[in-house]
Amino acid sequence: MSHLLRIALPDVPGSLGAVASALGAVGVNIEAIEVVEHRTDGVAVDDFFIRLQPGVMPDAAVSSVMRLDEVEVLWVSRYPTAGSLHLDLEAVELIAQQPGRAHQVLTEILPRTFRADWAMVVVRDGNGIRVTSATPAAPEMVDACRDWFPLAQAGRLDAPQPWKAALVGAAPLGSADVIVVIGRHGGPEILSSELARLAHLATLAASIGQPSPRR
Repeated sequence: MSHLLRIALPDVPGSLGAVASALGAVGVNIEAIEVVEHRTDGVAVDDFFIRLQPGVMPDAAVSSVMRLDEVEVLWVSRYPTAGSLHLDLEAVELIAQQPGRAHQVLTEILPRTFRADWAMVVVRDGNGIRVTSATPAAPEMVDACRDWFPLAQAGRLDAPQPWKAALVGAAPLGSADVIVVIGRHGGPEILSSELARLAHLATLAASIGQPSPRR
């Protein structure tokens, strides 16, 4: 069974090896490691994609890491397979292959790229607010979402009350009145580095989706 562990650890040589050794000691295989963020306070946040050997419970993996000094497990959840990750460059390539569907393709790939539960593109125009593309798990739009507009830069948004514990991040998609939104149910927190990546992908998708000027 595969899981994702998001771990905060000291950004110094040896810390990564200590975490890997702790996990291996309790029967955990590490399938992939992805650096999520380097913080200015000397802390790194990494995603560990792990496979538990038969009989090993996720609690054992978490406990083994939490015994290390200055190491904290920020999030743990089941994850199908590390092999299905779509990194940012792969995401851009997929968008570039279908420029006429740039917004839709961006929406489809964001949950995999950011380990989010859903994504959507929301537009504000003369007819109000509406969703132009969304993944199946995306919640229904409500009036409180009007407060998101205009969105000048990427940031975390307040989730409407009906969405309960959703954590929401968004970025403008070529306009302050067109935004791409990602959401997670309960966690982990959407980090500043993830918002920067989301803004970059949104800028590229908006550019790719624009028709070339006629000569």
